[in-house]
Formats: sequence, C-alpha cells, structure tokens
Amino acid sequence: MQRVCFLLKVKPDRLEEYRERHRNVWPEMLEALSGTGWRNYSLFLRDDGLLVGYLETDDFEAARSAMAETDVDARWQAEMAPFFEGADRGFLLLDEVFHLD
Repeated sequence: MQRVCFLLKVKPDRLEEYRERHRNVWPEMLEALSGTGWRNYSLFLRDDGLLVGYLETDDFEAARSAMAETDVDARWQAEMAPFFEGADRGFLLLDEVFHLD
C-alpha cells in the first residue's frame, strides 16, 4: 500500500467556495474515487489556501490513470481548475520520511 501526500494552493478569494464544493462532492465522484483505488482520502485546507491531500492506494499512478479515464473526473477537474494557483495546478507530491503504525 502506498501513502500519498500532496500540496496544492487554492486562491485566497475562492477558499469558502472551495470548502462548500467539498461539503457536497458529487456522489458519482465519490464512487469513481473509491472504484479506482483511492482510499482514506482527506483534504486539509489552511486559511492562506495551502491545501494538503492525503490518500492510501495500492498503486498511485494506476489510481490516477484510472480516474483520468472517467467522465466524472474530467467534469470535476474542469470545475475545480479555476480554484487553484500555479501554472500547472498539479499535485506537488511529498516524500514520506516517517510513519508510525
């Protein structure tokens, strides 16, 4: 199992709307995440827009690829893209340096 942690930056003027969108994630998006191997997935948002994501999966690249092939992911990503800062708006993956079971 892989534990994956990533960073993104939400635009400060979009923080509340971003929070609201995640209080009401589409049921088909939740099903797609589960169905493509995203488990124990959490997002944490700081008041300055720093977003930390965490998930567990058997194979992160396979899970990302499988999600990218779903229609719901394309629709969700298109709606979420304007919320993020940065030219590529992609995940900045972090290296795990310690884990306590």
